[in-house]
Order: sequence, then C-alpha cells, then structure tokens
Amino acid sequence: MIRRVWAAVRLWFSPRRLRAEGVTPDYRFSLANERTFLAWLRTALALLAGGIAVDQFLTDMRWAVRTTIALVLLAGGALCAVRAVNHWVRSERAMRRGEDLPESRFPALLAVGTMVTAALVIVAVAAGWAGA
Repeated sequence: MIRRVWAAVRLWFSPRRLRAEGVTPDYRFSLANERTFLAWLRTALALLAGGIAVDQFLTDMRWAVRTTIALVLLAGGALCAVRAVNHWVRSERAMRRGEDLPESRFPALLAVGTMVTAALVIVAVAAGWAGA
C-alpha cells in the first residue's frame, strides 16, 4: 500500500515518467484534464479562504464553533488540492494507456463536506452561539 502511494506521489513531480507511459493523447484531452485540475485548485483555494475568513471575521461566534468550522473548511481545501493533482495524474496516465478514466468519489465527499459545514454554520447562527 505504501509503495503504491509513494509511486503515485512520485509521478506528481516527474513529468518525464508520466510522458513515458503509453502514447501522447490528443492535446485537447490533456488540456481539458489540466483545466479540470485548475478548477479543483480554485475550489481548494476558495475553501482555504473560507476557513481563514471564518476564523478571522466571525469573532462573535464561540471559539469552539468558529474553530471547528474553520478547520473543516481548511481540511477540505487541503484534501481538495491533493486530490486535484492525484486525479490529474491518474487521468493523464489513463489517457496515455488508452484506459477508461478513473472513477472518483471525491466530488460526492466534497459536496457532503460542504453541506455539513453549511449545516454547522446554520445551526450556529440559528442557535445564536455568540460570545467568547
């Protein structure tokens, strides 16, 4: 398991090794894969910015509630960034090998995480959990 993860991470930083696999796909597909990667990075940055904003600007909210919401958003941003590069490499590799594109549950997990975070904020606001 650790070897498999390490091999995948090594591909993130080794474009030559990735290019050595299979044949070069149509550039339109590679560029579409890159645009998808960049969209995931924008999502990661938005989650990070949201986590920082919650921590810095919702100072009337109780510390524990504010910190929990901020940490959920920050963790989501970090996971999204890692998942973006991993999915990009897996998709590029599959295209080069002529395989089906990889399946991913991450969009569903991200949607559920966003829903849970929104629910936390709604409950905190509705319950009036203000104060230090």
